[in-house]
Amino acid sequence: TKLKSFEIDRTGFSPQVAEECGDYHYLDPNEINRRFIILTPSQVDLPVVHTAFSNTSQLMFEFMSTNQRAIDALTIKDVIYGEIEDSVPKVDDIEDLLSINQVEFKVLSAEDVLGKAAELGKLVDQLKQEPDAWRDNVMLTRMVELAKICGDIRENALVPDQVIFRHSAYWTSHFGGLYVFIDPDMTTVISDPAAPGFRRSRPWQVSYLSIKDADRVFKFLAATGRIELPRASWIETSGYLEHRAEMVVRALIRDAEPDRNLTDVDKVWLQTWIHGHADLITRDGNFPFLNAAKREIAHLGYLKIEDVFPHQRFLVIRAKPGHPDAWLTNQLISDFVPQDFVSRYVFNKPGFYRDYDGFSDAWRSHVVDVLKTTYLKDKVAFRTRLYGLTD
Repeated sequence: TKLKSFEIDRTGFSPQVAEECGDYHYLDPNEINRRFIILTPSQVDLPVVHTAFSNTSQLMFEFMSTNQRAIDALTIKDVIYGEIEDSVPKVDDIEDLLSINQVEFKVLSAEDVLGKAAELGKLVDQLKQEPDAWRDNVMLTRMVELAKICGDIRENALVPDQVIFRHSAYWTSHFGGLYVFIDPDMTTVISDPAAPGFRRSRPWQVSYLSIKDADRVFKFLAATGRIELPRASWIETSGYLEHRAEMVVRALIRDAEPDRNLTDVDKVWLQTWIHGHADLITRDGNFPFLNAAKREIAHLGYLKIEDVFPHQRFLVIRAKPGHPDAWLTNQLISDFVPQDFVSRYVFNKPGFYRDYDGFSDAWRSHVVDVLKTTYLKDKVAFRTRLYGLTD
């Protein structure tokens, strides 16, 4: 690159480099077997902003955390790069996705410090095992040369130990967006029924749900213990319904007046807008529903979810915080509540940026302002309060 500075994510992907080379898939050409570049160990704390698989971020975190000592030592001397290798070279149908059970990190380094460390390791073993090896001056000279580059590999391991990781539940951008959830007795695929292989690939072990069927998707999440139903115990302390209501109203404003300048909008202005557009609010139905849900929860301590229209159920639920699939479940929920751009930004970056591309300049500016004053001000505190997440 000719850029003097650029930003990177956890995988080493840079939007500025992508812009320069005109290819946003330069680290992911086939949207499978993702490539990565590690310039610094501190990348582990960054998000992943461009990926075809939602668990790329988690896999990178596991790889970098598990091999922290080697990465710390290696990045002092070299740049690490490689590929997260799946068991399939490309994805043509759902069967290809279901074939991926684990991934292997194929690791290289720009100056081949990794290769030299491996060579030095073999020579050290040879020196220990062969009685006359110490007489081989050529070998000893080579060991000294390699040690100058690699350092003491007995103290500073340069070769990552663990490179194979399990490929668990995930979302992928393939086939318009597809979710895979894994339970002990069943794998569940949630996608558009038009996806190649839908209901045909492994029907004996895979349950298929249409992403358009809100009722069946909700029942799956509830039956498998992945969601928290609306109860006073968390609803009243989180401000969740109030947040959803505000997002619903903001979306109605966007649809009605896409070019309105919302720089100085506050809660008083929003309330005035609501009163002035009562017909629109009533016709949409979501704001009155959330107010009614709040009253019912205050009165009963819970909401009779079976009486709620399937699509509106997603307005009042969140992922169960302690479940391993909490982030993925919140991403799925956000697909049913696109009005909540804050939740989409937190859990569903691909969906958020897809929506963002279609926003007017005025609305883009408004979205950024809201994110700055809510989530981005204190990410951990916001996730804890609204979604109950502690990591």
